[in-house]
Amino acid sequence: MLMAHATQRQESLRSTVRRFEYITTLLGPPLLAALCGCTPAIGDVSRPTTVIRVEGSDTMVNVAEAWAERYHGDRPTISIQVLGGGSGVGIASLTDGNCDLADSSRDVTPKEIDAISKKRGEAPMEHIVGRDALAVYVHPGNPLDSISLEELADIFGEGGKTVRWSQLGIDHRSHGRDTIIRVGRQNSSGTYAYFREAVLGKKRDFKLGSIDRSGSKDVVALISRTPLAIGYSGMGYATPGVKMLKVARHKGGPAIAPTVENVCNHSYPLSRPLQIYTVGKLPEPVAQYLEWILSPDGQKIVVQLGYVGVDRQ
Repeated sequence: MLMAHATQRQESLRSTVRRFEYITTLLGPPLLAALCGCTPAIGDVSRPTTVIRVEGSDTMVNVAEAWAERYHGDRPTISIQVLGGGSGVGIASLTDGNCDLADSSRDVTPKEIDAISKKRGEAPMEHIVGRDALAVYVHPGNPLDSISLEELADIFGEGGKTVRWSQLGIDHRSHGRDTIIRVGRQNSSGTYAYFREAVLGKKRDFKLGSIDRSGSKDVVALISRTPLAIGYSGMGYATPGVKMLKVARHKGGPAIAPTVENVCNHSYPLSRPLQIYTVGKLPEPVAQYLEWILSPDGQKIVVQLGYVGVDRQ
């Protein structure tokens, strides 16, 4: 009996070995290693050998991810890690030396320049990599087509009296109400800082009670589901589920649509540069990546995603 069991075990073992040899031949060592959770050999050209860290503006996340994907596709040994979180988060990460490139949709502040200079030994360098229009979004069912900066300030600004759509001269109701629902960004966002300065002025703050989202895409998505909402986000995040309003510099003045052409001719009042900040002499792979972003290939992606390229500014 014991001899029979031993013979069965040996036959089972030989069968297992034959199956393993077949799988090894069929799949090949690289794929088999991946399935078994093994890391590729050091000399494997498919394994990235250089990692570039990018962090910051949520407005720029779409274009930053597109740049990273295209660049890595052409240069498999270079991996670009992209994180959002807001312009302030990216600049803080650059200050601490935790990223190579800080994406920002606003200018670095004097306080931030001082912090970077003290911690890194050099002031940050600014690289303008595109231009964006900050669009004002409403639900498609909203009959409003245009708005002035003054009206926006009274809706969003501290002490503003405009709280109902009827105060703007339109009949826009949902479930019997016409209360304006304000949607904005978190205070670490460059979009938040730019809107406050361009619309409210440097000395005025936001009115309490807005719904603040962590990403540009989140703002647009919420407005698309909320008939009484109004909010602001980059024009590159427009979807069929929202409407972009024309914006006038003054009440009663000409209202301008947020388009690439109107950003280029400076007629649209809410446009801003998109920047990347660096510190000191860049490692060669990082310098080459930044140079590629500013090249025709990199700028083509900027235009494809609805922003304005540096060659048209």
